Amino acid sequence: MAAPIDPRFVGKASAPLEVDVERGQIRRFAEAIGDADPIYRDEAAARAAGYPAIPAPPTFATSLRPNDVREGIDIDWKKLLHAEQSYRFARPLLAGDRITLVQRIAAIYEKAGKSGVMDFIVMETTGHDAGGALVYTATSTVVIKR
Repeated sequence: MAAPIDPRFVGKASAPLEVDVERGQIRRFAEAIGDADPIYRDEAAARAAGYPAIPAPPTFATSLRPNDVREGIDIDWKKLLHAEQSYRFARPLLAGDRITLVQRIAAIYEKAGKSGVMDFIVMETTGHDAGGALVYTATSTVVIKR
């Protein structure tokens, strides 16, 4: 059986990463998830709906990949399962945004189940705009079977 994940990793943060939210990325993402709403493609439709620019669908935040905070942690990636994902938005992501992403480990815990002991890692990714204001927080939980 693998060793438990060291709880001293709680609080560890990734190096910041700047990403640009591009109009074409938003359009392709909306197409991929089957969302035909014109606000994700057309500037006039977005403005008519009250947005200052083309907004991104809420789950688009998943496509903005921060530096992985799990780097350097001994994880058996073949036994890892993505368990949960949630988002909290201060405002929508918009085409033209430059977002700084930082991921941190918010919690590490273990649970015993029918198939044995599992480690849980809860990661929070924050996205701040160029002015430093929080745009969103994404919380992701992964499970690793020992």
